[in-house]
Amino acid sequence: MGAAEPIVVRYAQRVEHRHHQLGPPRPTASIGQSHGALLDGKVAEVGRAISATISPHWLRDNAWLLARRARQIRDNPAAQRWLLRPIVVRRGARPVAGTINFHGGPDERGMVEVGYVLLPRFRGRGYAIEAVRALLAWAERDPRVSVFRASVSPENERSLNLIAKLGFVHVGEQLDPEDGLELVFELPVRRSSV
Repeated sequence: MGAAEPIVVRYAQRVEHRHHQLGPPRPTASIGQSHGALLDGKVAEVGRAISATISPHWLRDNAWLLARRARQIRDNPAAQRWLLRPIVVRRGARPVAGTINFHGGPDERGMVEVGYVLLPRFRGRGYAIEAVRALLAWAERDPRVSVFRASVSPENERSLNLIAKLGFVHVGEQLDPEDGLELVFELPVRRSSV
């Protein structure tokens, strides 16, 4: 990854849930400042800006994704609200436990695809399902969204169990150029008719 590719970790939207927080608690810090600080290796500085502890492992493991989402935002600034958010555990030192996002805003069908990853030490604690529930609840408020999608490797038992608990239904398969075979699941948005 070249220095010309900005890295984004700051977003104006925030979704809170019982044990963790998605996105930054202080949305006033500029995206540009976070890019520069991360590119300069100032992980602690960016952590202070989002009131969280960022592990160098998190940054290393997610640099490719941060750069990809930064390019999406550069090409379409309106997509920013749908893209990458840190999952911040609200206990202790407020560690960044992982990331969650939609791959973009709603398409012509009203579909948004959710993606998430947790650092290994945070897995098996319920953070992923809480984060996905919170993000789906946030997206349901947008009238353009009609269906959620999740694409999962057939070997990823944790994610397969998670989406089953949420009610996602298997609708097909796809061959991802980077990740290989993925099972595709969808969940229609259920809006009350009140």
